[in-house]
Amino acid sequence: MGKAEFVAICAALMALNALAVDIMLPALQQIGELLQVTNENHRQLIVTAYLLGFGVAQLFYGPLSDRFGRRIPLLLGLVVYVIGAFAITATSSFTTLLILRFIQGAGSAGTRVITISIVRDVYGGRQMAEVSSLIMMVFMIVPIIAPGTGQAILFLGEWHLIFIFIGLGGMLVGGWMFLRMPETLDPQNVRPFTPSVILSGFKIVLTNRTALCYTIASAFVFGALFGFINSAQQVYGEIYGLGKWTPVAFATVAVLMSGSAFINSKLVVKLGIRKLSHWSLIGFICTTGIWLLVQVMGPSPMPFLLFMAFFSFSMFQFGWIGANFNALAMEPLGHVAGTASSVLGFMGTVGGSTIGAFIGQAYDGTATPLVCGYFFLGIIGLLFVLLAEKGKLFRPQNAPVKE
Repeated sequence: MGKAEFVAICAALMALNALAVDIMLPALQQIGELLQVTNENHRQLIVTAYLLGFGVAQLFYGPLSDRFGRRIPLLLGLVVYVIGAFAITATSSFTTLLILRFIQGAGSAGTRVITISIVRDVYGGRQMAEVSSLIMMVFMIVPIIAPGTGQAILFLGEWHLIFIFIGLGGMLVGGWMFLRMPETLDPQNVRPFTPSVILSGFKIVLTNRTALCYTIASAFVFGALFGFINSAQQVYGEIYGLGKWTPVAFATVAVLMSGSAFINSKLVVKLGIRKLSHWSLIGFICTTGIWLLVQVMGPSPMPFLLFMAFFSFSMFQFGWIGANFNALAMEPLGHVAGTASSVLGFMGTVGGSTIGAFIGQAYDGTATPLVCGYFFLGIIGLLFVLLAEKGKLFRPQNAPVKE
């Protein structure tokens, strides 16, 4: 297939995760009311349960895909994702819903792990960062349209219809992938599926300083994003009273992130992964630091347009961090791409979603916990980047790091 279709399929596979989260955000209040969830913060567990299943299951897909190829494990994961979505429509218990969301997330984990492995099979270095940015650009279409789509579905009926829509989306993307995506695993990189080989693969990943530190940095920075996803409905709905205009606010930020990813795909080839991502992280910290000062010392609540300005500029820079950090973590691990994507994905997702859950549960009727999370998690992310680079930022691609 051509590069455009390759990017489109990979983006669609990864977008299934965003679809399973973003499309249902407008329905959290209705689900909570119908399933008698009295604590509004507990409704966020619908998102957290999915993310935890998504994170934990990533440990298994990598070794499976390194042994059996990319296609079969990915298709099996998609089947679990679709079945989980349809099963949720039959539940009337909040506890059962959370269990099924965990299972659905476990199915979707393959779309993250194996898609990244496929990209690494085909590309490396700056080219991988370029393609990853293009995938993210297309992927960000989902957060643009998903909340509005979820709101439109709620006009037609109850929240169950949203999960039917999610299941149909999984079937559509799975069929496209089955028909068009070839096997990309090099036969020379096939690894036996035995405990000793799996553990040795994990050891390779966890003892690589660059991969490990960039993954931990990503987990902290993405924790801020997960924190926003968890509390977005409350911030937009309760603090600013957007109501039906909430999807528009989501779309605005998503458009900026999509544009940021496109710009990254053009600049990363010329400037290099490290220079672009390191400056972006520093800019992210500076922006969120000023945002926190205004949040604490200014009027409460902060004027909505000012809040959106800070948030949008932060997320624009975030778009230059995510794909590049992922490429930097995967670059030295091409010979164990499946296992590497599995371990790194597990650490990033479980770590990020756990941090995000703490931020979400800290919601106190103001945006202060969210803004604090963005600033302090950015600083922690920078510390791990410094560890990865032995204290020297902006070094050229492939330049040696002095031990």
